[in-house]
Amino acid sequence: MNEGLVRPCTVVVGHYGSGKTNFAVNLAMTVRRLHPDRPVRIADLDTVNPYFRTADAAELLRGAGVEPLLPEFANTNVDIPMVPSALRAAIRSPGFTAVDVGGDDGAVALGMFRAELLSADAAVLFVVNRFRPLIATPEGARDCMEEIADACGLRPTALVNNSNLGSETTAEDVLSSVRYARECAEACSLPLFGHCYMPALVSGLPEAFRAAGLEDEALFPMEQATRRLF
Repeated sequence: MNEGLVRPCTVVVGHYGSGKTNFAVNLAMTVRRLHPDRPVRIADLDTVNPYFRTADAAELLRGAGVEPLLPEFANTNVDIPMVPSALRAAIRSPGFTAVDVGGDDGAVALGMFRAELLSADAAVLFVVNRFRPLIATPEGARDCMEEIADACGLRPTALVNNSNLGSETTAEDVLSSVRYARECAEACSLPLFGHCYMPALVSGLPEAFRAAGLEDEALFPMEQATRRLF
């Protein structure tokens, strides 16, 4: 993990279906593993999508020593758009706080905390996936980033390559996304955090990167932490 691009408060944004929630959950758990002495928490700011949310991973997060900050009625039969009441305090708290933001609507909600996030010098990681139609090109990714930035009033500080096809992902899918990720980072004028992959689905990827002369590329291994529909 490129820790230099992660700050004590780190916001994760991205287009619908980019896999940003799974990345955000894994980021929080990774920080906890690397720094077991620090309090780590993750806030769910996905106000619109009932299918892929941090709330789905609450039990996993607690087991990993990560405190999930969830809307009061998350995953109940009165599940309504809300933001976690503890988020404002968490932004200012010691340790590490990840904020999972859901699409453009979540970015609007994120704007409510713009002053606090700017004061905390928060990182904003923009997640891309070349297998999502609207961000399949660097130009599409840049346009998506600009829309999110305009909605929340915060500029992303780094780009995360999470190109995948779910359970059908192969090593070649990840390898072939490296050029796309580099071009997206250039188009967005952002540093590249690294390339996500799931060792359980794509075994031997570090070796494949070395064989392809990509040993200097940062890899971020993840587990499936959010709900899988298919």
